[in-house]
Amino acid sequence: MAIGFGLDFGTTNSSLALAGPNGVEVAVFPCATGVTESFRSLLYLHRIRENGRNTIKSWSGPAGIDQYLASDDKGRLIQSLKSFLTSRSLRSTEVFGRQFRLEELIARILADIRIAAEKQFGSVATRIVVGRPVRFVGAESSADDEYALARLKEALLLGGFKEVSFEYEPVGAAFHYESTLNHDELVLIGDFGGGTSDFSLLRVGPSFRKAAAGSRVIGNEGVAVAGDSFDGRIIRHLVSPALGAGSELESDGKRLPAPNWVYFKLERWHHLSFLKSAETLNMLKGVAARSLEPKKIRALLYLIQHDLGYQLHQAVQRAKVAISQEDRTRLQFCDGDTEVDRELSRGDFESWITEELQAIEDRVDALLSKTGTLPAEIDAVFLTGGSSFVPAVRGTFASRFGQDKIRTGGEFTSVARGLALRAAQMD
Repeated sequence: MAIGFGLDFGTTNSSLALAGPNGVEVAVFPCATGVTESFRSLLYLHRIRENGRNTIKSWSGPAGIDQYLASDDKGRLIQSLKSFLTSRSLRSTEVFGRQFRLEELIARILADIRIAAEKQFGSVATRIVVGRPVRFVGAESSADDEYALARLKEALLLGGFKEVSFEYEPVGAAFHYESTLNHDELVLIGDFGGGTSDFSLLRVGPSFRKAAAGSRVIGNEGVAVAGDSFDGRIIRHLVSPALGAGSELESDGKRLPAPNWVYFKLERWHHLSFLKSAETLNMLKGVAARSLEPKKIRALLYLIQHDLGYQLHQAVQRAKVAISQEDRTRLQFCDGDTEVDRELSRGDFESWITEELQAIEDRVDALLSKTGTLPAEIDAVFLTGGSSFVPAVRGTFASRFGQDKIRTGGEFTSVARGLALRAAQMD
C-alpha cells in the first residue's frame, strides 16, 4: 500500500491522518489533558515586548487555547476562520494595528498542524488530499465556492503544503467507511461539521476500491447549516436575553430597542471576535448608560471586553452534549459581570432548530431526486461529525431510511482517515 496523507481542515476542529502499509494513523496533538486527535481550528494572537520591540506572536489549536486561558491581558482569539472564505469584503483584519490577510491567518493554523504531524510521522508527504465542503458557508453560487477554494489553497501553500488535491469531505468519510466493509453497498454519507452539513451518495465496497472516486460518486449536496447554527439557537433563546436582547433604552424621551445586530453577531462564533472594536464598545457603553436594564448590557460589555467567546462557546457545547444524552440540563456560564444560568430541555432545543432540520431534509431530498434514488435502494447511511450526535439529526435519517441502516463511528476523524486512504490510492 502506498503512503497517503489526508487533512480535514474544519470550521471548528481539524485532523490529519497518514495511510500506509500498517493501516491508518491519526496525528495527535499535545493538550492540557494529554493528547488529542482534534486540533481546534482557532488562532490566538498576542502582542509581547521582545528585544525592545513589540511583536505579535500566534498560537493555534490546543496551544492557542492554553495560551489564551493563561493570559491575564487577553489578546485576540479568532475562531471559525474557514467560514469567511467566501467573503469578498473580508480580505484582511487589523490586529494590534497590523493588517493580516485571511489567508495568512489560516496559514498559521495549517502550518502548526503540519509541523506537529511532521514531528510524529517524521515528514508529511508533499502530496496531501484536503477535504472541502460541498457548499462553503456563505456561498450562493459555484463561483463563490471556487473563490473560497482558491483562498483555501493559497493558505495551504503558505502553510507549507506543497502539492494539494481536494476531495469532498463526505466522500472522504465514505473511504473510511468503506475500509470497514467486506461487501458492496450503496451508501449515503452525512457529514455534519461546525459550518456545513454535506451529503454524498456513492457505491463502496471491495468491487469499487480500485475504481476512480469520481466514477462511483453518484451525487453530492450541501447546506451551510450545522453545529454553529444549533449553537446560535441556544445563544438566541438562553444567552442573549440575559445580555440585554429585547431590552429597551431611553433616548430623547422615547423608548428604543437595544441594537439587535450585536446579538446576531453573538450567535455566530466567527463574528464574535470582531465585536471587540473601539467603535462597538463605545456604542455599547452609551447604550448601557441609557438602558432600562443596564446590568444586562454591562454583562454583554464584559463578555466582549474580556474576549470570553471561547468560554461561552464551551458552556454552550457542554449544554448541547448534555441535552443529546438527557431530557433536561442547565446552561451555566459565570465570569465577572456575565452570568447565565438557564434550564434547557431537549424539546425546546428541537423546536428551536426546526428550520435547520428542515434545511438538512431538503438537501437530502434534493440529492435523492437529482440522482433518481429511492430511500429503499440505499443500503446504509453513515453519519459523522460532531452534530451527528444530536438525536433530532439522527432521528431525521432513521425515520426516512430506517434505524437499522444507520451507521456511525469516528465522528471526529473519519474524514481525515478517508482522505488519507484516498491519497494513498492516487499513487
